[in-house]
Amino acid sequence: QVELVESGGGLVQPGGSLRLSCAASRSIFSINAMGWYRQAPGNERELVARIISGGSTNYADSVKGRFTISRDNAKNTIYLQMNSLKPEDTAVYYCNAAMGTFWRDYWGQGTQVTVSS
Repeated sequence: QVELVESGGGLVQPGGSLRLSCAASRSIFSINAMGWYRQAPGNERELVARIISGGSTNYADSVKGRFTISRDNAKNTIYLQMNSLKPEDTAVYYCNAAMGTFWRDYWGQGTQVTVSS
């Protein structure tokens, strides 16, 4: 099992930047994959970015070139650097960890990101 705690959300103007952090309660070194998902009102939860244990990453097309996912194994933390934010990036952002043989999902409580002038 793992507990995930997100931080770093907030209100930012269009074109601005935010960095989200997700701290895990255990070592993330052997976790299959960790990532960020988001859910806007009325929409389904969608993958934003994910990093696999070997280090490979994948991104939603809508954020490619603007968002960067990274991890710090020593701090058991992953990050999402979000640049050139747009109003359509407004959502609750959730940290996810997929663990074990069956890639069981674990979720954080979410952090609100609002992009508005």
